[in-house]
Amino acid sequence: MASSLKCLVDDDSRYQKSFQLFLERSSEHQCMRDFIHNMLPDILASIGNGKSHLNVIGVGSGAGEIDLEMLAKLRLKHPGVTVDNEVVEPSSTQLHNYKVLVSQKPGLDYIKFTWNKMTATEFQEHWRVKKMTKKADFIHMIQMLYYVKDPGATISFFQSLLDKNGKLLILLVSGESGWGRLWRTYRNQLCNTEISQCVTTGDIKSFLDSKGVSYQSYELPSEMDITECFTEGVEKGELLLDFLTEVLDFSKTASPELKAGVLELLRHPDCSVESNGKVIFNNNLGVIVIDQLT
Repeated sequence: MASSLKCLVDDDSRYQKSFQLFLERSSEHQCMRDFIHNMLPDILASIGNGKSHLNVIGVGSGAGEIDLEMLAKLRLKHPGVTVDNEVVEPSSTQLHNYKVLVSQKPGLDYIKFTWNKMTATEFQEHWRVKKMTKKADFIHMIQMLYYVKDPGATISFFQSLLDKNGKLLILLVSGESGWGRLWRTYRNQLCNTEISQCVTTGDIKSFLDSKGVSYQSYELPSEMDITECFTEGVEKGELLLDFLTEVLDFSKTASPELKAGVLELLRHPDCSVESNGKVIFNNNLGVIVIDQLT
């Protein structure tokens, strides 16, 4: 990455602002919820092997809304179980929001929360140093593999923690999304490989195929209104551009050539459709579900 370009995740408050705007402008959470309500229950039905206590690990759990919805589905499929839920989240803001959410939500007595303010890599090291032998029945990584140095190694580590019939669920942008096209074109200019990877479900499938690991995959249609990105000087447009490129103050710090190229590509039919004066970006997500190593 060019030294003049800083990674958005370096500035947590701007990252959180751009992320919140992204959620407002996209159907991201809605399409995740549709998946959780319609497809996840069948995936969760086979875990646990009849145990009365289940171990869950959420890696990059954010503010917890999606986690709690998944835990509710787990409870429906396995009524009466108790759950040990390890939360792994490096942002103190998000972890605080998650704790507040838990304190306000009734009926969570069956869950014991363990809060780990750390990255996935730090959690891996913590697990190794403590020589932990606990196995997990369900591990989920929602939109977080962008922020590890080696996504393949991270997947392999967490898969090794799965108990018999355990499931590892990975959710990322689809290789067929606008993100996939943007990253294939501008990976070298935009991706700071020390901090963030331009990784899609397409990349993860290639990795798993190369290792001979079987998986199930699902495509989740999603879209995002990026119209504001094309009006110079609009703060919300600049925040969305930061989020799309993962570059802090992209509009102000990118070279004119890079900025023009990115904006042109974002409008391209491979990335977006234009309708009723709006530019709607293809924000499709993909889910990959992996079983315990055999």
